[in-house]
Amino acid sequence: MPDNTTGNAYPRTGRYVAPIDDRDNAIAAERAGQAMPEDAPPAGLWRSAWRDLRRRPLFWVSAAIIVLVVLVAAFPGLFTSTDPTEADLVRSLDPASPGHPMGFTQQGYDVYSRVIYGARASVITGIGVTLLVTLFGVIIGSIAGFLGGWFDTILSRITDVFFAIPLILAGIVLMQLFTDRTTGSVVLVLAAFGWPQMARVVRGAVMSVKNEEYVTASRALGLSQFGILVKHVLPNCLAPVIVMATTSLGIYIVAEATLSYLGIGLPPTTVSWGNDISVAQQVLRQAPHNLFWPAAALALTVLGFILMGDALKDSLDPKERRR
Repeated sequence: MPDNTTGNAYPRTGRYVAPIDDRDNAIAAERAGQAMPEDAPPAGLWRSAWRDLRRRPLFWVSAAIIVLVVLVAAFPGLFTSTDPTEADLVRSLDPASPGHPMGFTQQGYDVYSRVIYGARASVITGIGVTLLVTLFGVIIGSIAGFLGGWFDTILSRITDVFFAIPLILAGIVLMQLFTDRTTGSVVLVLAAFGWPQMARVVRGAVMSVKNEEYVTASRALGLSQFGILVKHVLPNCLAPVIVMATTSLGIYIVAEATLSYLGIGLPPTTVSWGNDISVAQQVLRQAPHNLFWPAAALALTVLGFILMGDALKDSLDPKERRR
């Protein structure tokens, strides 16, 4: 019942909710570097994480890199008007010149335009693999961790089998089965062997959450197992999933580039960083810029996602924040 004498409201759940004025004063005090009142309610996980992220230069650097890479992949025409498949053999292996800041390849392609357009294949592959891996990992990990028993035993053993197979080795073997290699085939192969680590993370997070008091209360109120899992357990396991997905995206971009470098990933006609690195190794001594620029773009992209994953981990993990 509301208490009109103090202005505080007690909802039916019995949990104290501070008045708007008190919350605003608490936030203002925190921004001013003052200690928050002892009776002020703690901020939510995501709100607290965002306040922590805003103070981290690492977050802003990684965010700038990721935004730039996504813009380049989505709108390459904004960054160059040169066709990456237009060859001029007269300028083969030419160094940088006005209008062509990164020089030319052995076939006379403009390196700058190849780097810009090569981002699309790598980013699409990385995002596609990450989405499938997250989907498979969340489904298998949540079922194993929430139901336990023989479900957990069987699914955990299957996960262990796939986890024991190296991702790149599996990709090398399975890509040989495709006569027509496309971005979709690379995504499916990498996702088929990339989900075990996500499943393990989700399983551990679900097992740590499923015995919390709010889960027990929901079960006592007659909510179904599926409803409890979807409405209460999984939403409280999002933090490690987001961290793992962000870090893994960079790893899958490297995996695609590795397969393309070995000649069993994307077809040679596809403009990608891996294919360009593979071709550039043949003329490394004569024109090192052919190898340097696509490799630098690949390294910068992977670095951005890994740094973002580290920043999210430090902000979303309460233990890390206390340290």
